[in-house]
Amino acid sequence: MSSLEAQRYKRVEKLETRLGYRFEDRMLAMRALRHSSYGDGLDSSGNNERLEFLGDRVLGLMTARALFDYSSEPEGTLARRLNALVRKEMCAKVARKIGLGDCLLMSASEEKQGGREKTSILGDACEALIAAIYLDGGMETVQSFYDTHWIPELKIVVSKSAKDPKTTLQEMAMAHGRGLPQYEVTDRSGPDHDPVFVIDVSVTGIGTATGTGKSKRDAERLAAQSLINIWK
Repeated sequence: MSSLEAQRYKRVEKLETRLGYRFEDRMLAMRALRHSSYGDGLDSSGNNERLEFLGDRVLGLMTARALFDYSSEPEGTLARRLNALVRKEMCAKVARKIGLGDCLLMSASEEKQGGREKTSILGDACEALIAAIYLDGGMETVQSFYDTHWIPELKIVVSKSAKDPKTTLQEMAMAHGRGLPQYEVTDRSGPDHDPVFVIDVSVTGIGTATGTGKSKRDAERLAAQSLINIWK
């Protein structure tokens, strides 16, 4: 075994230790770890881009099923939560948690530019890893990986959205390419010790809604919920 091959297998072994899973086909794991910048004279098709493509779809399926089983919410709400859970940032968060960046194979120049911490690279590598686990061990094995690392995030997303209409409205707006909701104080009345705020919130292409509350935060939340009701 050449020193280059030994280096690759050490990366795979490090990954297996962190996952608590041993690949039957270590070439799958090696390909998942190989960033497109990594050049060693071999066929460039051996990088992780094709696995990333498959992993994205496997992740989407598992997340859609988890959300479907988790609650009886309408399609629009499920779609927004799906979008939040399969975003590159979420994949990168999981990648950082399992230390995936340290295991990646990449060029020296990419590494010097902070490639091991780049959200885009980590997110792509995590999707590739999902595909590699799926191809190596089947749906049951990759589901176990998903349950460990995504179900806790799913519960956070669902809980946060349920408690905070502003978060829900922002997710809706971003998912539909509407930009961030805009809040504006349109009136303030009452004495300083007992004020009443009136706040409008608007989303491009959807409309405007109003909320009234004893604090700006309360008024914003009520306005956001009102606009969500209009949108639905």
